[in-house]
Amino acid sequence: MKKVMMFALALSLSAASVSCKKGMDKIGNAVLKAGENESQAIIDFNNDFLDSYKSSSRHIENIVKYAESAVKKSHGETVYSMPMVINSMDYSLSKIKDVPSGFEKDKTVIEADFNTYKAKRESIEKKYEELKSYITSEDYKDDKGAKAEALQKDIEAEAQAFFTAGENILTKIKPATDAAEEVILKDHPMKEFIVSSKSLMSSMDSVMDLLDKQYAGNFNEAEAQKKYDEFEEIVSINSSKVFNVKEQQYAYKKTELETLNKKASDFLDKYRKLIRDSKSTGKIPDSNIQEMDSAYESVLNSYNSFVK
Repeated sequence: MKKVMMFALALSLSAASVSCKKGMDKIGNAVLKAGENESQAIIDFNNDFLDSYKSSSRHIENIVKYAESAVKKSHGETVYSMPMVINSMDYSLSKIKDVPSGFEKDKTVIEADFNTYKAKRESIEKKYEELKSYITSEDYKDDKGAKAEALQKDIEAEAQAFFTAGENILTKIKPATDAAEEVILKDHPMKEFIVSSKSLMSSMDSVMDLLDKQYAGNFNEAEAQKKYDEFEEIVSINSSKVFNVKEQQYAYKKTELETLNKKASDFLDKYRKLIRDSKSTGKIPDSNIQEMDSAYESVLNSYNSFVK
């Protein structure tokens, strides 16, 4: 399971979250007073950055894997197939023109991390192209893989800087985003369903955190079953809600909510299978964790479509 990807996905729930004012810091209170326009700018930045971080994280993870295989290949080890790295155009990143002023005192820090984030992504991409050319032309036969080793070290170091900057941004923007969402959702006709669906996603994050831990260690059936029961109850509650929003412009959201609940039910199916397959060996099989990753992303995509 990809720890960084899960971190990004888990935080993407802030696309529509509601937090209480208790404990909210000064920037949160400032946003609450700023009004809907500033709040919307903050939410747009949040959502665009999260989409960017999600897609770019995968792309960079694949490049890191490619670099690892490139070193092995350049040293004469058998590599049956090089990891696939698909050209990635980060459209969400291109939509971000600047950091909203609503972040106030944190704006300068966010801008610095954001500039690092963009620079490292671009640099890693260039180094990957250089490494790919080196491997394709088999130039490693001339230097016994020395360049592959050097590029791999550079890529790994810059990937770490990329992820650090990304996580710093997510941490910094959360208070203002929570406050902005409170402003936007205050009188929203779908507030009940958005809040309930966010609870579903939070519970699913808790499931994935547990499975991540157990996948790296030993499978604990009792813990896994307890999380299953908790999530099953929340899915049942969300699925039983009657979509009674009268405003016609939100009528299509009924289908999207039903799709979200259906995907969550499919997630439960995969979860039951994982418990069954894991309890005999005491380890979670790779195939099961991959199925859970896929099911998680399917639910997340449905959730993001619903709350947009």
